[in-house]
Amino acid sequence: MRIGVDLGGTKIEAVAMDRDGRVLIRRRVPTPRDDYGATIEAIGTLVAALEEAAGRRGTVGVGMPGSISPTTGLVKGCNSTWLIGHPIQRDLEDCLGRPVRCANDANCLAVSEAVDGAGAGAAVVFAVVLGTGCGGGLAVDGRMHEGPSRIAGEWGHNRLPDRTGPELDVDPCFCGRSGCIETFLCGPAFEKEFAWETGRHLPAGAIAALADTGDPAADAALARYEDRLARSLAHVINVVDPDVVVLGGGMSNIDRLYRNVPVRLARWVFGGECATPVRRAQHGDSSGVRGAAWLWPA
Repeated sequence: MRIGVDLGGTKIEAVAMDRDGRVLIRRRVPTPRDDYGATIEAIGTLVAALEEAAGRRGTVGVGMPGSISPTTGLVKGCNSTWLIGHPIQRDLEDCLGRPVRCANDANCLAVSEAVDGAGAGAAVVFAVVLGTGCGGGLAVDGRMHEGPSRIAGEWGHNRLPDRTGPELDVDPCFCGRSGCIETFLCGPAFEKEFAWETGRHLPAGAIAALADTGDPAADAALARYEDRLARSLAHVINVVDPDVVVLGGGMSNIDRLYRNVPVRLARWVFGGECATPVRRAQHGDSSGVRGAAWLWPA
C-alpha cells in the first residue's frame, strides 16, 4: 500500500492507494498555518488514521510547496513560509518511524497526470499549480525531473514577461523579489486585484461565474488573467516545448481558460505558432496527493 500526502497552504490531504493506483481511503484536515510542529503532527495523525482504517502499513510520499535543499536538507523557496529552514523530511521520518520521500507538489501533480491522467502517454509534461501559490513541475517519460538544485519547473518565481502599466508596480513576492509570476497568477492575487478594482471581495469561482453572466469587470479581470497566463506559459514552451501543459489548483477549475489561453499562446511563443495543448488535470484536486503516493515504486 502506498500513502500520499499533499501538504497545502490551507489543507492537508492524504490517501491510501493500492498497487494499481486505486484510492482506498481519503482523509483531509485544515493546515495548521504558521505552526511547523503542528504541521508535522497533523501529517503523522493522518497517516496513522489511514493505516488504522486499512489495517496495514504503507510507504509514505509527501508533496509540499517549495523544495528541500540538496546541500542542507532544509526547506527552501516555500510560500508556506513557516516550513522554510526546517528539516521536514527528517522530522517526518522521526514522527512516522520509517523512510519518507518528499517532493515539490507541482512535480507530484506532473507525475500523477503523466502516469494516468491528462498527460498519459506524453514524453514531457509541464504541470502548473494555480492555487494558494503558483508552482510548476516537469515529468519526463512518467518520471519526475527535479534538477541538481531541486527547482526544475519553478516558473512562478520568474518575472511576469512583458509587464506594462500597473503590472510594473506590485507588492514584493514572499521570496523578496518583485514581479514574480506567482504574484499575478495565484488565486489570492487574482481575488485581491478584483477586490481592489471593484470593491467586491469574491472567491475566484464566483468571479468566473459573474463573467459568464456578462459582468464587464469580471470578464475584464479574467481576460487579464488569461493574457498573463499565456505570456508566462509561452516562456516555458520556448525553453522546454512540452508535449502537454496540465493545469491544477483552484484556478484550473475555470472552464474558459481552456478555450482562451491556447488561442493567446501563439502571440507570445517564438515563431508565432503554438500547438501545445493546455488541459485540466484529470484527477483534479486529488492529482497532487496521488503523485506523492507514486513517489514510491510498486
